[in-house]
Amino acid sequence: MGLTGLSVAWRLAHARYGVPPWLGEAIGLIASAAFVAIAAGYAGKAILAPEAVRAEFRHPIAGNLFGTPLISLLLLPIPLAPFNLTLARVLWIAGALGMTLFAWLIVTRWLSDRQQAAHATPAWIVPVVGLLDAPLALPELGLPPMQGVMIFGLAVGLFFAVPLFTLILSRLLFEAPLPAALQPSLLILVAPFAVGFSAYVATTGAIDLFAESLFAVALFLLAVLLPKLARFGRACPFRVSWWGVSFPLAAAAVAALRVAMAEQAPATDGLALALLGLATLVIGWLLGRTLLGLARGELRTLTQ
Repeated sequence: MGLTGLSVAWRLAHARYGVPPWLGEAIGLIASAAFVAIAAGYAGKAILAPEAVRAEFRHPIAGNLFGTPLISLLLLPIPLAPFNLTLARVLWIAGALGMTLFAWLIVTRWLSDRQQAAHATPAWIVPVVGLLDAPLALPELGLPPMQGVMIFGLAVGLFFAVPLFTLILSRLLFEAPLPAALQPSLLILVAPFAVGFSAYVATTGAIDLFAESLFAVALFLLAVLLPKLARFGRACPFRVSWWGVSFPLAAAAVAALRVAMAEQAPATDGLALALLGLATLVIGWLLGRTLLGLARGELRTLTQ
């Protein structure tokens, strides 16, 4: 998700600043390769250890993360469309159907059993708010008009973002702090507003007062949470969970670049370039550190 978001950001940077187009294309291909590798690895786990996969799916926190591959299917068509439009369309349709079904399943689970406040972590945002990603690729795919689908993803995603954000904030204020391994996931709180901005603009075709408000909230949360990013290294040794910071940073960069393209002012250009640089540096470090860990045989440690 983070790599795909970064690919979209660099594509927008090409449109606004004329940077070489191959940068966004290369990152998109790396994202596609990463998705295939991770999907193949988890498919192997599902075959060899199905009970472990079922336990993860039923877990009140980890189960929400099963929405991440579906979100990836909604995002990957953006960089893939110029190379293979048919494949991009197939992936998006699979992602849209899967994300809708998964969101329905998780909300049904929430309403069927009593939930514990301690389980309300940023991962809860993924299952339903992930529908905000549905409108993003549609302008690239040349499918028949799907305004209703875009409105559905936007409406359900934003409607659930508000109460879920409130529940998670309440848990952070009044319950014990998140475990060290989950601390990086705090940046996920930026995603509903940054992605919500892009989804709203994709659906309406305009940056109006409401879109600007979503962007402003994303920037405020980013300003609150970024100082914590520097402390995560001391509180939480590198784990795969660190990738939780990647997509929110990329989504914020994409939103800033969209604003810069619309307003074309020095201040918005400066903000867009700063967020693009930050997202690129962080995601590049995450990718390098992950590959180094795999080369060292640290896979079991990285996933703890």
